Amino acid sequence: MTGTVVAIDGPAGAGKSTVGRAVADRLDLDYLDTGAMYRAVTFAALRRGVDPMDEQTVATLSAAVDLRIEGRSVFVDGVDATIEIRGREVTSAVSAVAANPAVRAELVRRQRAWVAERGGGVVEGRDIGSVVFPDATLKLYITASPRVRAERRVAEIGGDVDEVERSIIDRDRKDSTRADSPLTEATGAVVVDTSDLPIDAVVEQVLELMPA
Repeated sequence: MTGTVVAIDGPAGAGKSTVGRAVADRLDLDYLDTGAMYRAVTFAALRRGVDPMDEQTVATLSAAVDLRIEGRSVFVDGVDATIEIRGREVTSAVSAVAANPAVRAELVRRQRAWVAERGGGVVEGRDIGSVVFPDATLKLYITASPRVRAERRVAEIGGDVDEVERSIIDRDRKDSTRADSPLTEATGAVVVDTSDLPIDAVVEQVLELMPA
């Protein structure tokens, strides 16, 4: 591992991306949302008519796909997929792709290469502190109650809070019980609950945790 690496893990909708981007800006580091990478592979599979449950074909695809993340934009085989990867179709299929061990191995390789090229970074996902960068400078587990996370998601993209909450709970269950690299609090990670905290306060709390 090279340079300063802040590893941020936690469930969907807990505020990882917002916190991660703000911390990256304050520390003058690049930021990587690894969840966008799994969504990008899912998008590529759906676009090519590949069943996301077809482990071998999706694994082969993950190694071949041209995937670029530039700031908040995500390009898949040269196509700007930034909006599409957050859509309902990709969201409903991404858990199957993220549970594919060969896909995870390929994307972990790409994540480590991304940090090596930049000499550090703020990296956010589900297994960053536990698997990808176990020796990170700072490891965080950012969480919030399912209800709060549902309310935030609905405020962003609309929908029914109860329905979104059920979906979030189901996604948590899938992420935390999958066989390969499950969602978990990494050893040495600091748990930050954002349920009742404004983002600015969370960012300040994180910056205070950074080693001198």
